[in-house]
Amino acid sequence: MEGRRFERRATEWTPGMEGKYVARGQFTGECIAVLTSGGDAQGMNAAVRAVVRMGIYCGCRVFFIREGYQGLVDGGNNIQEASWADVSGILQLGGTKIGSARCMDFRERCGRLKAAENLVKNQITNLVVIGGDGSLTGANLFRAEWSNLLEELVTLVKLVQKMPNNFIA
Repeated sequence: MEGRRFERRATEWTPGMEGKYVARGQFTGECIAVLTSGGDAQGMNAAVRAVVRMGIYCGCRVFFIREGYQGLVDGGNNIQEASWADVSGILQLGGTKIGSARCMDFRERCGRLKAAENLVKNQITNLVVIGGDGSLTGANLFRAEWSNLLEELVTLVKLVQKMPNNFIA
């Protein structure tokens, strides 16, 4: 049929990575986490759902970080593995399913050190931050300090095994 708008292969391939196709299972073994920070806004649940489902499609283990940066600093039960079903039926909900909280601890280096330790403990290599300007400023600072934070964790003997220094924020 000439002029069909959608091709059958659209259900098998997903466009991404600057116009390249992302194959199912292409990133098997990677772990990503998603957190929402700042005030609630429309579309946060849609963004969380997209991250979780695309991550699973690509073969990644995906984690929720509940209560934003505070959950990242506190760790424990605030970091939970996500499944496809966990994000079913959330598009129409207001706010954010995984919560958001102010975090004064993350503004200090010792808070970011705890956050880095929690990511390493859970073998999370990629962090997706959904939020506004302040949230992304915090993520950029975390990214910039990542190498030094890992070195400090090794020095403090909190990190024994060698962790790859390829963190992507």
